[in-house]
Amino acid sequence: MNQVHVVLAGGGTAGHIEPALALADALRRQNPNVGITALGTAKGLETKLVPARGYELALIPAVPLPRKPTPELMTVPGRLRGTIREAAAVLERTQASCLVGFGGYVALPGYLAAKRQGVPTVVHEANARPGLANKIGARYTRFVAVSTPDSKLRGARYIGIPLRRAIATLDRNALRDEARAMFGLDPMRPTLLVFGGSQGARRLNETLAATARQLLAEGVQVLHAAGPNNELKIDSPPGGPAYVVVPYLDRMDLAYAAADMVLCRAGAMTCAELAAVGLPAAYVPLPIGNGEQRLNAQPVVKAGGGLLVDDADLTPDWIRSSVLPVLTDARRLHDMGKAAAEFGRRDADEELVRMVHEAIAAARLPQ
Repeated sequence: MNQVHVVLAGGGTAGHIEPALALADALRRQNPNVGITALGTAKGLETKLVPARGYELALIPAVPLPRKPTPELMTVPGRLRGTIREAAAVLERTQASCLVGFGGYVALPGYLAAKRQGVPTVVHEANARPGLANKIGARYTRFVAVSTPDSKLRGARYIGIPLRRAIATLDRNALRDEARAMFGLDPMRPTLLVFGGSQGARRLNETLAATARQLLAEGVQVLHAAGPNNELKIDSPPGGPAYVVVPYLDRMDLAYAAADMVLCRAGAMTCAELAAVGLPAAYVPLPIGNGEQRLNAQPVVKAGGGLLVDDADLTPDWIRSSVLPVLTDARRLHDMGKAAAEFGRRDADEELVRMVHEAIAAARLPQ
């Protein structure tokens, strides 16, 4: 049997790259000799993330896609031609066994090149509302995986999102004391984790700054990733709960282990990670875009594992009336965490590996 070589197409943002890398890691765990190449563009985060994880990166030009049908959409085929040729050259050079797309700039040329060359394709859609590239890619294959049971992609298989191994295997209870000690937190106090993505979120920062005094007065301690370019200074009373502000969290596994509840945005990866590790959360979807963040959070909230609030409604009063009662009620925290964990999926990486092998096997059958 020829060596299996999988080409991953999911560059641009961490939301596309991290699931692709989680799949790459799972493929390598199963077969250390599998070949893996990631398609990317010179401007995407993949230029840092992919080589750092030890995988080959092949760069192709970026062709931004409009989110909705517009006159600009008519210009896409012409701009795609050269990019499709370069993606096809990567598939030919690597003798690709399968292309797995995760959306983003490189996914559509990858799908079209794979179709042209007869390379089997697997599509993974992380968001509840699929992007244009994955809508098109899903027409060319029956191997389509989605992160939410509410997905609109026809014939898709609900598997969740492939997660980093440190998150997928996290035992929060076993790590709690170590995690809280690392962040300078009390081992016994209820703990709120706040983060708004890699750059922080001004709305979350301002609201928590206005609510900090009451949270601390009620015995709640806070671990707050404010963002590397944001100033946030909260004075904790001597001998009382701590309010720990950090610019960025590079050990999300320990941050999750330290927390009892989270206040955060509702990116697909965030929702998947919190459900998988059984953390109740108050989700504040970004008020821009096409509303996909609200859709990402709705299933776990419906399952009882979280709260959902519009950005405009995230006020100190809402924190006091909706978040504080959860944090100070151990039974409610437990029940919401259990509901989140029952909804969450820790094995999406292995499920996606199975789909890759199914697609490869199906392509080898006589037509």
